[in-house]
Amino acid sequence: MTDASVVALTGVAPTIEVRGVGRWFGSVVALSGVSFDVRPGVTALLGPNGAGKSTLFRILCGLANPSRGTVRILGMDPRGNAALTARIGIAPQQETLFEQQTILEFIVLAAQLHRLDDALGAAQRAIHTVDLDAADPRPLRTYSKGMRQRVKLAQALVHDPDVIVLDEPLEGLDPRQRLRAIQLFRDLGDQGRTVIVSSHVLDEVERFGSRILVIAQGRLVAEGNFRDIRDLMDDRPRLMRVATDRPAQVAAGLLSAGVVQGARITAGTVEVETNDAPAFRRAVAAVARDADARLTEVLALDDDLESVFAYLVRR
Repeated sequence: MTDASVVALTGVAPTIEVRGVGRWFGSVVALSGVSFDVRPGVTALLGPNGAGKSTLFRILCGLANPSRGTVRILGMDPRGNAALTARIGIAPQQETLFEQQTILEFIVLAAQLHRLDDALGAAQRAIHTVDLDAADPRPLRTYSKGMRQRVKLAQALVHDPDVIVLDEPLEGLDPRQRLRAIQLFRDLGDQGRTVIVSSHVLDEVERFGSRILVIAQGRLVAEGNFRDIRDLMDDRPRLMRVATDRPAQVAAGLLSAGVVQGARITAGTVEVETNDAPAFRRAVAAVARDADARLTEVLALDDDLESVFAYLVRR
């Protein structure tokens, strides 16, 4: 389907267009052949640490050049484009702040750098938006991790940007602050802004209610809504461990039930590989009952996101 056909179907042209983007540093490949479109609303970029998310964000914001490929933001090349930079807000993962300043001084400075007519008023509104106190007299060096994250978010929003790029913005926030931040991202998306948020935590991404781009080892390995991504992850082969007082009998029962493809018995445990984790979980209790066995543990050994991303890369 052509770009024109997509626009005709959705009624909305892409805000961000990435085509065949690669970035390398000597022999180290940070990104390889990444292509996608992003439209107004919230889009989540999901990937493990070191996957290339921050490098991609720097390219989107014009802070780094791709070694290959093209990027268009609002139809323009972000490299060296001051007019476009004024329409992008970025909250980087790094925490470099002017530690001696108060929050108001810091956000006013950000507003002044964007040449806003009412820098003070814009700063006060941005600080209020992230639930911090513009009258707080403390220097930023005294702020907690969660507060510093919200300071970065305030400076990203102070100039009322059309495109908002947030690199791991929920890291260090407590549960209440996370819920408030996620609702803020949704509100910004509902206002017609383009919000792209990175995370390495799948459960965080689910709460965005958004489209998801999955990046691993510098490649875009999957995209879709949360259900699409969860189905991909659930359909992969899984390694499970069952602790029981009758491992041989449980292993034989699981193989007979057809829910595992192999079993390895150790002292008091059975390790199995299954292509259908939900069916395995439904069957294991019945198998144990029929074998007169006691189950003390049923554990997925490869349920971490690193294993998921490694599987998606191999697909």
